[in-house]
Amino acid sequence: MLKPIEVKALKNYRLHLKFSDGVEGEVDLSEFAGRGVFALWNDYSKFEQVRIGESGEVAWNEAVDMDSDALYMQITGKTVEDLFPKLRELAEHA
Repeated sequence: MLKPIEVKALKNYRLHLKFSDGVEGEVDLSEFAGRGVFALWNDYSKFEQVRIGESGEVAWNEAVDMDSDALYMQITGKTVEDLFPKLRELAEHA
């Protein structure tokens, strides 16, 4: 499983991430700002408190986090099946 090893908040609700396989890049999370649990980010200093959680998630606090696989796919353009080839096999045999 790929895990983020570095995360840094950038301007305009962007993150720079580096993963255990060496992949790194930026993601734009501005579409989430101010919505639902992400209202936390209305105070931009809260967005800047991003960290890597115990399970490898990208987190801001105990209630607000994002799945690191989804962020990895956004950076690389890979699909769920690319990351988890067994899913493709299951779908082919369903």
